[in-house]
Amino acid sequence: MPERMLEGKVALVTGSGRGIGRAMALMMAKHGARVVVNDPGLSVSGERSEERPADQVVSAIIEAGGQAVASYDSVADIQSAGRIVQQAIDSFGRIDIVVNNAGILRDKIFHKMKPEDWCAVIDVHLNGTFNVSHHAAQHFRAQNGGVFIHMTSTSGLIGNLGQANYSAAKLAITALSKSIALDMQRYNVRSNCISPFAWSRMVGEIPDTPDQQERLAKIRKMTPEKVAPMAVYLASDAAADVTGQVFAVRGTEIFLMSQPRPIRGVHHAGGWTAEAIRDGAIPALRSSFMGLERSPDVFNWDPPE
Repeated sequence: MPERMLEGKVALVTGSGRGIGRAMALMMAKHGARVVVNDPGLSVSGERSEERPADQVVSAIIEAGGQAVASYDSVADIQSAGRIVQQAIDSFGRIDIVVNNAGILRDKIFHKMKPEDWCAVIDVHLNGTFNVSHHAAQHFRAQNGGVFIHMTSTSGLIGNLGQANYSAAKLAITALSKSIALDMQRYNVRSNCISPFAWSRMVGEIPDTPDQQERLAKIRKMTPEKVAPMAVYLASDAAADVTGQVFAVRGTEIFLMSQPRPIRGVHHAGGWTAEAIRDGAIPALRSSFMGLERSPDVFNWDPPE
C-alpha cells in the first residue's frame, strides 16, 4: 500500500479539469487529500464553452474512494477567485494547499500581439495566481501554515518565440512566489514553483511546423502524470524546509533552476562615463553575456525514458 503523504489535507488545484492540473488533482487525492477541482471549462485561448471537465475529475476521485468537489469560477477575477477558496472552506472546513495551475495561451510574434491578447494571458496566469493566493493567504496566516505551488515555464525562465505575454507572466510568477515565501515564512507558509515539461492542450497548440515536429515528438512522451509526484512532495510535510525554489520536471528528470544573481562585476573608482562603459565595462563583461537562447536550445538532449 503506497504511503498517503497528504492524508487529512485539503488541496485546491486550479485549471485541473485536464492535463497537468488533472494529473496533480488525481494524485493528491490518491495521497489522501480532499480536493477542490477548479476549472471553468474554457478553451485553450480562454473562450467560454459548455464543457465541464472538472466534473469528470471529481467523479474519478470519488469512484476511487476519495473526496472532491468541482469549482467553475475563474481565477482571473479577484471576487471569483475568492469564491474558489471559500468553496474549500465550505466543503471541507479548511484549506492547506493551493496549486496555481490555470492558464491560457494566445501566442503571437510580439509586433503582431494585440493588447487584448496580452491582457487576457496576464489576467489568467499572473493575476490569477495573485488572486487565488491572496485569498488563501488569509486562511494560511490564521492557521499558521499552508503551501503554495505555482506553475511557471521555461518560456519565461529561458525564453521562447512568439510568447511574450505567456513568458512575461510565467517569469513574474517566480518573483511572486519568492515574495510570498519571504513574506509568509513567519507563518509557516511555503511557496515554490514547478516548470513542467509535459504534453497538454496548451502545448498541442504549438504550430506543427517542420522545425517544431521533432521537439513536439519528444514532448508527447512526457506525460502530465510525471509532473504530479513533485507537486505531491512539495505539498507534503516532508517538504517542510523547501521554500522559495523553482524546480523543472522533464519526464524522469528533475532540475533545480537558478535564480538571477550577479555573475560578474566591474568597478571604476571615479565613476563611469558612457565612454568608459563603452571602452572598459562592456568589453570586460561581454564574455559573460547571456545569449538569445530558447528553451529547446538549453534543454537540447532527449529526455531519458
